[in-house]
Amino acid sequence: MARAILIVLDSVGCGGAEDAHLYGDEGADTLGHIAQGCADGRGDREGLRNGTLALPNLIRLGLAHAYEVSTGQPLVGAAKPAMTGGRYGYGVERSQGKDTPSGHWEIAGCPVAFEWGYFTALDNSFPPDLVAAIIREGDIPGILGNKHASGTAIIEELAEEHIRTGKPICYTSVDSVLQIAAHEEHFGLDRLYALCREVRRLVDPLRIGRVIARPFVGSAETGYSRTGNRKDFAIPPAGETILDRLAAVGRAIVTVGKIGDIFAHRATGEEIKPYGNAAMFEAALTALDQLPDGGFCFVNLVDFDTEYGHRRDVPGYAAALEAFDAMLPRLEARLRPGDLAVITADHGNDPTWPGTDHTREHVPILAFGPGIAAEPLGRRESFADIAASLAQWLGIGPVGPGRAW
Repeated sequence: MARAILIVLDSVGCGGAEDAHLYGDEGADTLGHIAQGCADGRGDREGLRNGTLALPNLIRLGLAHAYEVSTGQPLVGAAKPAMTGGRYGYGVERSQGKDTPSGHWEIAGCPVAFEWGYFTALDNSFPPDLVAAIIREGDIPGILGNKHASGTAIIEELAEEHIRTGKPICYTSVDSVLQIAAHEEHFGLDRLYALCREVRRLVDPLRIGRVIARPFVGSAETGYSRTGNRKDFAIPPAGETILDRLAAVGRAIVTVGKIGDIFAHRATGEEIKPYGNAAMFEAALTALDQLPDGGFCFVNLVDFDTEYGHRRDVPGYAAALEAFDAMLPRLEARLRPGDLAVITADHGNDPTWPGTDHTREHVPILAFGPGIAAEPLGRRESFADIAASLAQWLGIGPVGPGRAW
């Protein structure tokens, strides 16, 4: 019986979507602009990397082909092979928004049919009645921030006041999100999680996609840094996903990274959540080694987004892509006859783009495994085509509105 592994390279978009102008993202292109930056020297950093973007394994599997089909332009610095090592194409998001839940849910076969709620005011972003409820229900002396902000920047700005007053740092962005940062030692990690659960309940009527706990450590003398204990409290998907179907028929499921948080821990099987792309990739390899016939492993590699996209770090993003590329042969070596591996993304986060937010983009789709012939997948009109294809491969019946390739 076939097995499958799905890896989401968080934020590795491959060219602006047709409706990108509605999101202020016309011209954004995460992969293309990183490649261009590497070619012209903006991707160089002493001791980290230099030169053109080197992704030989992803290129062999069809990434440059997928990019060119998506954008109509060649990927700068990439020599396309005459034949690819698998199927390649790109996906177009049907759901509204450009955030993690909508992208992942649609990948899993459940496009978002409703409009997310947002906190649009740049300052005093949260309604006064919500702020009052957070303070009351969370049993806290008040909140700090209450604005649109970069997570790292607002922690640097307000960490000392947070430690002095005990008030957590609350902020948002153009995404449907309310983030709460607090010091693991001075405020307490369990207390932060408990507060986020209360806030999750409070923002449910507003259709806010995620409440995110952002713990950090450090001091004014040593500097502050976020830890790997982030936790997302998401709305559960509004309909059936491939995870639900697999669980219903008794298949083994392993989810790596923040997949459990994104799907509100519904049908997410064995959840493994190490810190960092390399550790998550290692966990995925171990899971694949132990995955029984008919099983499914769903992986999110978040560092591209959180560490480099939001921080507008072209060299860091390029180095992370190259590190993933170098690990790929180890995944290919573990695939058995009949296995299917799919690599995709959930949205863009162009590190050359103004601001610090996600970008509305197409996503690459690479599908490969032993005996899977090279074949163009072309333009897929929904990310849900991925779920439909995986469901067909695993023999569990149709899932979602997508069209299997």
